[in-house]
Amino acid sequence: MSAVLKTTEARFEPMTAQNLEAVLRVEQVAYAHPWVLGNFLDALKSGYEAQLLMADDTLLGYFVAMKGVDEVHLLNITVAPDYQGQGWARVMLDALAIWARGQGADWLWLEVRVGNLRAVQVYEAQGYRRVGQRKNYYPAVHGQREDALVMSLRLGECIDES
Repeated sequence: MSAVLKTTEARFEPMTAQNLEAVLRVEQVAYAHPWVLGNFLDALKSGYEAQLLMADDTLLGYFVAMKGVDEVHLLNITVAPDYQGQGWARVMLDALAIWARGQGADWLWLEVRVGNLRAVQVYEAQGYRRVGQRKNYYPAVHGQREDALVMSLRLGECIDES
């Protein structure tokens, strides 16, 4: 069941080491195989783009992305479970695309679990295309592995020039 916000205003803030405790609480609830503190600290130390989506003092979600030469790779995007299904993933994906264009990127890339149909639908609705599959990419239950879909978005294709 989705939680109701007291405000409809949301804002982005840079992710910092000081707010990783809240990020980790969301990460651990959202995933069976969450990122750990070291993953986030490494991303911040490496200078990756890491943004929080906030409404008042409520953490709605976050994303971490790595800039390449002419592309950006989305490493983690998470909507807090209480706020899923409210369009916040689309807000973060739009913000990511705007930032990536500003960095001179032509492409956005990501991997998503083949079983995460809800996320795949969100990405496809945003214009991402399936371009490949990585075998045994993600850890799964009972020591098994799950394939990842590789998806990409050509940034020039998502610009409305009307």
